[in-house]
Amino acid sequence: MQIGSGVPRGLAGGLAAVLVAALVAALVAGCASRSDDVAPRPTDPSTYTAWGCDRLFDEIDTVQQRAADVAYAVDSRAGNNMIALGLGVTVFWPALLAMRPDGLEAEQLAELKGRYEALRLVVARRPCAAPTDAMGAQRQAALPVALGDRLVYEERSGPNGAAHLLGMQVTALRRDQIEFQVDVDGQALPASWRQDLSGNSVLESRAPLIGWRRLLKPDLALGQVLYGELAAADESVPSARVRGQVVATGPQTVAGRSFDVAVIELFGESPAARSGSGDIGHGSTRLDGVMAVDRRSGVLLRLEMRSANTDFALRRRLLRVETAPR
Repeated sequence: MQIGSGVPRGLAGGLAAVLVAALVAALVAGCASRSDDVAPRPTDPSTYTAWGCDRLFDEIDTVQQRAADVAYAVDSRAGNNMIALGLGVTVFWPALLAMRPDGLEAEQLAELKGRYEALRLVVARRPCAAPTDAMGAQRQAALPVALGDRLVYEERSGPNGAAHLLGMQVTALRRDQIEFQVDVDGQALPASWRQDLSGNSVLESRAPLIGWRRLLKPDLALGQVLYGELAAADESVPSARVRGQVVATGPQTVAGRSFDVAVIELFGESPAARSGSGDIGHGSTRLDGVMAVDRRSGVLLRLEMRSANTDFALRRRLLRVETAPR
């Protein structure tokens, strides 16, 4: 969905958006051993014996998600484009077996395999019922938004687009995802918006908005380098490969709510701009920008992107949060 442009404004509480001026060198291709050849690094199961069932299942989800991120990084570097993994509890180890991690990535996968096996052993020894789809009460209480809250953004698409109000109401808090009902200028869209708890959107079934996959990670830290996929609102437009770096973190009050903010510079290449006839050109064009997200929930607070391809040019900022009736 194309929704406009305008003068950039800073995040409330003095958080400034720093736009990127240069691209970073591409990752060097390379591979060694298969991921199924990487031996687990043993983790003592006693580390987890005092944990409750909900916490154990949450940690298993986190370990699987991080393992999938390692696989995505390997595949992205090699340019194979072969990996198509889901989010959270839909990520399974067999899907990683075609990846070829090396060096630090092999060490990370060995550590994650060890944690995964220790966690599964503890769960097998406990009278834990099968995990439910619902988010646990403790995790819900830690989020800055609640079921029924409606986040209202100002959104502008392209260099000269008019401002629109984008509404996103929390309709479900799942164990690994938050789901929103979307409206533009008060008109509901037929498809919902789903994201994982890091803030990555589910691109396969989303409202017609720009989305990102595998870009954001749990526990974003200052200086951390990120990479992932950016999809245009129009599903016929090829996705962009983007990288980012966390340039600021800390508590901020935005739209009257307290958030634990991470500010991320974005840079990369988008598909070439459309021709005058509307056809998508060959090649690519530069993309840069900045986004700010809440580290506890992945909720987007601000997004600015610049590109000669207007499918990847927009500004979105959170104006207010309408509290759900209690």
